[in-house]
Amino acid sequence: MRTVVTVGAAVLLALVAACSSGEGRESQPTSQPRMSMPAGAPHTKTTTPTTTTTSPLPTTAPAPGTPMSRVIKWVEAGTPADPSGFHTATREGQSTSLGEDVAFVAPSGTARCATDKNANGQLACLIQADDLPSKPGDVEGQWIPGWVDFAGATVDIGSLHGDPGRFGYGNGAELTEGTSLAFGDYRCRADAAALVCVNYAHQSGVLLNSSGVEPLGCLKPVAPPVGIGRQLSCPPD
Repeated sequence: MRTVVTVGAAVLLALVAACSSGEGRESQPTSQPRMSMPAGAPHTKTTTPTTTTTSPLPTTAPAPGTPMSRVIKWVEAGTPADPSGFHTATREGQSTSLGEDVAFVAPSGTARCATDKNANGQLACLIQADDLPSKPGDVEGQWIPGWVDFAGATVDIGSLHGDPGRFGYGNGAELTEGTSLAFGDYRCRADAAALVCVNYAHQSGVLLNSSGVEPLGCLKPVAPPVGIGRQLSCPPD
């Protein structure tokens, strides 16, 4: 009996020693856990807004050298005129219907224009200006220095004409200052001192005023053919 008691006491002493030395305990963390962003949390990003500035369109007719896109915007910014009011020409009180053709005069009185369905609706203007070509010495016939044919890809200034042609019917209605008129491939806008006409098909234009004819867009001065005072032309495609 004494041997059993001795063994039990020995076992008990061993358990007490193990507990006092830390055996059997869970280890404690030695440092704080690292914090992380919860899944799906929004991220913020600082951005600097960008602004686009566009220079305003001029109040007067665009000068030569103005990019064609801005010339067209200036012409289109005019108050649209009703084309139905420009299909009649009047001469000495007598009015003539022009059918599908149009005719108009600029407010300054320096230009009167008309189209001709027999010339594919091409625009022509008679202008009064300071700088107009003189009659070439090698041609004969009636020279009209202010006759301007604007075909789109070319502009002829000064030519021979035995009759007034489309201008024989008189003048069309006035294209008032600040208004624009669209017809065929053309659109024209008038201001107090000038008339600007553009041709969409060729991205070309002319500025008509008391000084003469100024090219816009792709038009450049070239050597004129026989019978033409001056010619402007777009480079071939």
